[in-house]
Amino acid sequence: MQNFAAWALVALLPYVQAQVPAYGQCGGSGWSGSTSCTNGYYCTSQNIYYSQCVPGNAATTTTSVSTSKTSTTLTTTTSAVQSTSRTTTSTGATCTGTFSAISASDYVAKLHPGWNLGNTLDAVPDEGSWNNAPVVASTFQTAKDAGFKGVRIPVTWAYHFTGSSPDWTVDPEWLQRVSDVIDMATSIGLYTIVNVHHDSWIWADITASDANITMIEEKFSRLWYQIGTKLACKSSLVSFEAINEAPCDDASDGEEINKLNKIFLQAINDAGGFNSKRVVNLVGGGEDSIKTSQWFEAPSGFSNPYAIQFHYYSPYDFIFSAWGKTIWGSDSDKSALSTDFQLLRNNFTDVPIILGEYDASPTNTEPAARWKYVDQLVRSTSDLNYALVLWDNGLDHLDRDAKTWRDPNSISMITKSTSDTSNSLPDSTEDKSATSQSSSAYIFHQHGTTVTDQSLPFVFNGNTLSSIADSTGSKLTSGTDYSVSGSNIIFKASYLSKHFSDSTSPGVIADLTLTFSGGDSSPIVQLVEWTTPTLSSKTAVASAVSGSDLSIPITWGGLKTVAAVKAVTSGGQYLVDDFTQWFGPLQEGRATYSSQYNWDTSNVILTSSAISSVISAGITTVFTFEFYPRDNGAVNAVNFTLTV
Repeated sequence: MQNFAAWALVALLPYVQAQVPAYGQCGGSGWSGSTSCTNGYYCTSQNIYYSQCVPGNAATTTTSVSTSKTSTTLTTTTSAVQSTSRTTTSTGATCTGTFSAISASDYVAKLHPGWNLGNTLDAVPDEGSWNNAPVVASTFQTAKDAGFKGVRIPVTWAYHFTGSSPDWTVDPEWLQRVSDVIDMATSIGLYTIVNVHHDSWIWADITASDANITMIEEKFSRLWYQIGTKLACKSSLVSFEAINEAPCDDASDGEEINKLNKIFLQAINDAGGFNSKRVVNLVGGGEDSIKTSQWFEAPSGFSNPYAIQFHYYSPYDFIFSAWGKTIWGSDSDKSALSTDFQLLRNNFTDVPIILGEYDASPTNTEPAARWKYVDQLVRSTSDLNYALVLWDNGLDHLDRDAKTWRDPNSISMITKSTSDTSNSLPDSTEDKSATSQSSSAYIFHQHGTTVTDQSLPFVFNGNTLSSIADSTGSKLTSGTDYSVSGSNIIFKASYLSKHFSDSTSPGVIADLTLTFSGGDSSPIVQLVEWTTPTLSSKTAVASAVSGSDLSIPITWGGLKTVAAVKAVTSGGQYLVDDFTQWFGPLQEGRATYSSQYNWDTSNVILTSSAISSVISAGITTVFTFEFYPRDNGAVNAVNFTLTV
């Protein structure tokens, strides 16, 4: 996945605009920064997840062969291509010592649960170019201490090539850096996957209108031969993944990706060493479960034990906060998720399977809904013997500098729960009128109102509430500070008044950790004093801010997060995604996080895409920023108008 790189915004009042440096991320799902590039570069979309600032010729690869798309194959066999492009001996690497061979099924079992070192070695153009500093060994130790047993190390090779056909050469220093990072992980016993990552869209996009399939196959073979040679003597803790999320539109593309899997296997086997015994991850189109089920065929003629890797970011509207979707956990929600995983297993009954990327990010999903999702995902895949590898870009889960997890409750369920685990979870619901949202991850108190008892619905799953403790470790007193009635935990006004009063400033006042008699979930309930936020300005002219994100300074009034944004033209039409008219009051007319809106610690942000939509529509539009607790924009919301 390509997402969530962060660049600092320049502080300009009343609006904050910034230019992204060369090769920086400038858009895509989850993007929170500017879409305006530094002089001499322009922002171009590579896929729905990632847009990048590139010079005029950065999007294509210069070769000595034709650039028109062709379905022809290599004029020589894969082995012959290897022979003509090697700089090492034809016999490949020779290793000393022994290799403890492992089956793919055992590898998958030992890898689980795994964690992704995202936005690091896969950053473009180099490690450190995105939101993370170069990785250090202690990062892997933090992951292991949390209970992770494996790590996936995505690597982008595109900007570390020299030469041209047939002598594509990977920078030896980059190969060494990748090798060193792998050693950081394996030295402490982590099972480790290394891959070819963003190359899939930078130069190896077989679906592009100008794709040169011959060049892609040749370069792919050459790349994996060099990777295979450098890593040939690594232990059986190390596995290879052919390519990340290779674009795929139809059966013909699926057939070509099958060919890339074969080229990959041929290359690493030609590279020698222990590679013929090494576990590999083979992939289908886009590493999508449906396309994989439709078109994946494993290459024959190789002895490598293999697993299939796929990725899962569904349902899209919840994972990416699209169209006001902040609630998840109905029976139909759970059934859809479980069915998706079961269908893939039904199609590959005897093949080890790795879920190499999934995520419900603490950045943009509501906690109670997120915990329900994580619980269902973990338990649904456990009996199917999937290895789960959590996507983490450095802004989602692990704060690498502080060595702390932003959502410990999710991590606990991911690293400990099985299909038999009964986790107690806060509920995330909407009331009968469907115009407001109730979340048991928070106790909200509106500033200036009377403090009353607060009743939070919970899903106990057969457990009992053992204790509630505040951030100091002091335990609340059952019967005095709180009580349990049926499926509800009731917090007494006498206790809440210790935190909420007319003099309490808006924001998060306290964290309460709940412990239950069983399960691996210890949810945190936050006490939040809230009032309606205010913006430093309420209007702008769309044409005057065109081409860049528009960051509007905000004085927060509670949680420093945006729940949803509604975009309605002065004519009463929905600015984007008119189909949301069928979604109900909390989702009608809502935009999509990162695509049309975002926020940071000091601003709410309208993206350049949203501004372009207003200009294209040619009509003044009101953007309603909604906050938690959600009330359909009645009170806890602010408007910003873009005029034309």
